[in-house]
Amino acid sequence: MEVIEGEGERLGLSLQSSPIAPRERRSESAERTVLSPRPSLAGLRVLAIAPTSFFRDYGCHVRIVEETAALATHGIESTIATYPFGRDLPGVRIRRALKLPGPEHIDPGSSLRKLSLDIALAARALAVAWSERPALIHGHLHEGALIGWAVARRQGIPIVFDFQGSLTSEMQDHGFLASRGPAYRFFRALEEWIVHRADAVITSTRNGADVLVREFGIAARRITVVADAVNVHTFRPLREIAGEDGSMARTERLRRNLGIPERVPVIVYLGLLAEYQGSTHLLRAAKLLDERGIDAHFLIMGFPGEHRYRALAEALGLGDRVTFTGAIPYELAPVHLALGDIAVSPKLSETEGNGKLLNYIAMGLPTVAFDTAVSREILGDLGVYAPRGDWTALALEIEGLIRDPAAAAERGLALRAQAVAEHSWESSVESLLDVYSRLLGAG
Repeated sequence: MEVIEGEGERLGLSLQSSPIAPRERRSESAERTVLSPRPSLAGLRVLAIAPTSFFRDYGCHVRIVEETAALATHGIESTIATYPFGRDLPGVRIRRALKLPGPEHIDPGSSLRKLSLDIALAARALAVAWSERPALIHGHLHEGALIGWAVARRQGIPIVFDFQGSLTSEMQDHGFLASRGPAYRFFRALEEWIVHRADAVITSTRNGADVLVREFGIAARRITVVADAVNVHTFRPLREIAGEDGSMARTERLRRNLGIPERVPVIVYLGLLAEYQGSTHLLRAAKLLDERGIDAHFLIMGFPGEHRYRALAEALGLGDRVTFTGAIPYELAPVHLALGDIAVSPKLSETEGNGKLLNYIAMGLPTVAFDTAVSREILGDLGVYAPRGDWTALALEIEGLIRDPAAAAERGLALRAQAVAEHSWESSVESLLDVYSRLLGAG
């Protein structure tokens, strides 16, 4: 299937090519910073391999589509080879693998069913590479890097591995793999083999780069941090769009439709619902705030575990304090986040990125997170932190922001300014362009 018709306004994207002139720019790698001219890459064809149900409305999918949009502004033509199911997007060229028997969806995380899907995806990627003749392969996630390596070897072209966290750590996070057993050793060895096959490795965080060097022995010169970023033109605070036609009315209508009480602080969460995301910790923090007499409402937006966590909220007596929305289309995320006064991310994983934090800060939301290297890398000194896994401390930090709304608002303003200055895709994509240019120049 190919999807290239239409405009990208629904996602705030513009994938039409608009080449830019060569210019002086700064390229940041895991090892050093250099200053040099770069030739235009306009017209370059890239085959991206995404071993997932692209597009669904969560983390790594957002990175893929925003990265693709940012590359398109430099005239780079990307084709995304992916699983046979997912949501098609206007302006995005998608080539899907052959449909196989079974359910037409697969939840995030590890699954034996992915093996057959990856085989079908490999066949599709080989066919696309043969017909479209890309100059470079961009493999997302470990399976994408493995498939991409095979395709790149056949085509005689370089491959970039987009590392978004440790494969074995993710399998442990999802309860698919026990620590240190025979299966762990096998998958750890496979992961190490995969990361050493790529011509270049990019990662969304410095923490990810450190993991690659420390745990897998990748030379720092082969790693480039292409930081997760956010479309700061789409994700904007309500105060900035208040004058636009109907924006306030839409927000208030959404509040009523969701049953969120007026004049009550709203704490928002947007992302996957799972134990490694800290979903139970979040609900226990909400329960403690309720017991402490703090009037607040939690708007929890995400999937796939909404039924499980809604039942837990009911069991904790939080039925009227929490609203679960299920999956929120990415293009509707800004208006939903605009309902919030405070954002929260109790993510427990220590190797994955945390892109939701960027959406939060672009919206100007003061943000409470568990204290991890990735959280600090994104939020810096403006974040509010609780010790990792401590839901009591998480509740108390949220309470502190509720009790001092003026300070919370000031923190949100500073975070918005930080997002615009440091976390836009216009800036982040430059590092990826440097990687492409270096590999193609070497070729």
